[in-house]
Amino acid sequence: MLPKDKGTVVKLIIATIKPFKLEEVREALTEAGVRGMMVTEIKGFGSQSGHTEIYRGAEYAVNFVPKVKVEVVVPASMADQIVETITTTAQTGKIGDGKIFVLDVDQAVRVRTGETNEDAL
Repeated sequence: MLPKDKGTVVKLIIATIKPFKLEEVREALTEAGVRGMMVTEIKGFGSQSGHTEIYRGAEYAVNFVPKVKVEVVVPASMADQIVETITTTAQTGKIGDGKIFVLDVDQAVRVRTGETNEDAL
């Protein structure tokens, strides 16, 4: 097991956003200095608890709404800036804009070189 560098802290930022906002968020994060991200297509619901749609004349409930999960790992010093960037870029002002979670990362390792924490980003 590789030693942990207790002096260096990195943060995992998980954001769920509307799919059509992904490219705009990606561009804004790149400009803000994010060097990589993970993106997953997901389905979920929050306050809106899904909605109803009409398909071929029949109304049906959509319990899970399509979203995109964006995950970025950044130095702790950048976390607030990145959260603000995602918030302003992904916001439409309508219900279902998403959520952002910020978690501490105990350790990050670049597989190719063995670099750890901030050096691994």
